[in-house]
Amino acid sequence: MRLAIFGATGGTGVALTQQALDAGHSVRVLVRNPSRLPISSDRMRVVLGNVLDRESVVKTVLGTDVVLSCLGQRNLVKNLHVLSGGTRLILDVMKQHGVKRLVCETSFGVAESYNDAPLFAKLVFRTMLRVPYSDKVVQEAMIRESGLEWTIVRPTRLTDGPKTGNYTVGEKLRCKAGANISRADVAEFMLHEASAREWICKAPTITS
Repeated sequence: MRLAIFGATGGTGVALTQQALDAGHSVRVLVRNPSRLPISSDRMRVVLGNVLDRESVVKTVLGTDVVLSCLGQRNLVKNLHVLSGGTRLILDVMKQHGVKRLVCETSFGVAESYNDAPLFAKLVFRTMLRVPYSDKVVQEAMIRESGLEWTIVRPTRLTDGPKTGNYTVGEKLRCKAGANISRADVAEFMLHEASAREWICKAPTITS
């Protein structure tokens, strides 16, 4: 497959890019700082730019079969609208150029999955993570209304552990306090779903 990956320099994004290349796929990634991407391959094209810049997004999406997004926001105080603004551009460009398949990582606790979280996690979502989660709610709503063949992937707390292939995926999962999953396992599921299409227009939670 020909894959476009956004957020490739983040933890899940690096794992996803490496796994995609290892599987023999052609990969196009959009990065602001290439020094933060510890991967090189003759099957990977690096596009320098910003997800909030339309031209950069077009260069990344054009000619690909599937778009995978691992966009994140590190700023927990100020809402920079990177997730919603970047996703808005990605969706628009995908529709303009006829790319239908999107697999997007958000987080457990966003939108209706908040109801499945334990009490302490809900407190964290409402306080420490309130800013990025508010933008993820907007991001998910845009994806749901896009008319594309989307899958939203909601991992529990992310770790830097190894790829195990041992995880649970489902809607309305009641996750216990401390539930977690490795970024490598999330990447594996996202890459699998890019072609398996088992969760079209659904937003499953994933946890170890």
